[in-house]
Amino acid sequence: MADAATPLRVLVLCGRSARHLHVANALCSAAEVVAIVQESGSEFSWKKLRQRLRPDALARKAWRWLRDRRRYAGNPEAKFFFGDGPVRLERPELVHLVPHINHSDVVALARRLQPDVIAVFGTSLIRGELLREGRLGIVNLHGGLSPEYRGADCTFWALYNGEPQKVGCTLHWIDAGIDTGGLIAHVSPQVRADDDELKLFWRAVQASAEVYGELLRRLAAGEAFGQSQPHKGRLYQVKQRGLRHERLVAQRLQDGMLKRLDLGTRVTWFPAPSSKQPEGSRRRMLS
Repeated sequence: MADAATPLRVLVLCGRSARHLHVANALCSAAEVVAIVQESGSEFSWKKLRQRLRPDALARKAWRWLRDRRRYAGNPEAKFFFGDGPVRLERPELVHLVPHINHSDVVALARRLQPDVIAVFGTSLIRGELLREGRLGIVNLHGGLSPEYRGADCTFWALYNGEPQKVGCTLHWIDAGIDTGGLIAHVSPQVRADDDELKLFWRAVQASAEVYGELLRRLAAGEAFGQSQPHKGRLYQVKQRGLRHERLVAQRLQDGMLKRLDLGTRVTWFPAPSSKQPEGSRRRMLS
């Protein structure tokens, strides 16, 4: 079993928004990060182009742009996570840009660096050979409480369903499904009366960054995490969210849905059953 003072070697796969950089910085403080991989989205394919030019896809993209234009004005996400300081990675020298996260260069990098854990937040869906990398497995930070809230816009859908107490994030082992791997931790943020969807989501990510770092330290100390998700839950897709859904959530917030709550930050860990290896991972004990 590893000494608690010996940090894990971690390969980080993350997005490039302020929230992703915040989480990556937290992981750099908690473990020996050997590389940070980010997607450039630069790889061209005719199939991808045809999909993006479909009328329904163009309409959804236009709708999202109009919806987000006002609420992202002034880059409030950057201010939330970095205040008045620069939005940056603490270890920019570790960055590797790739066309997409399942590119052969990422697999080759993982095989060369031999990380104990691959830590993911904000990438496209991981598939294929990359799923077999990482000595202990691959951990993902998902922006919803799995299994009830899997997929996209989970904070929004929890508010739409009248369940603000179920806003939060999930740390889980990655398998071949979408947010279906073994549960590691649920992290639910403090809920304030004047919150909106974005503030709740960002606060959940902020709290989860600390828990993510704690997870890496506890794994290095030999603790085991991972429990099977109790049911299939529900998968939400970007295309499901429309104007009528937006209006209902706006009305519920205006009517004071959050004012009736008094919720602080809540963290639930899912330790592995002692009689077997963590579910949803390929854990091999540290030597």
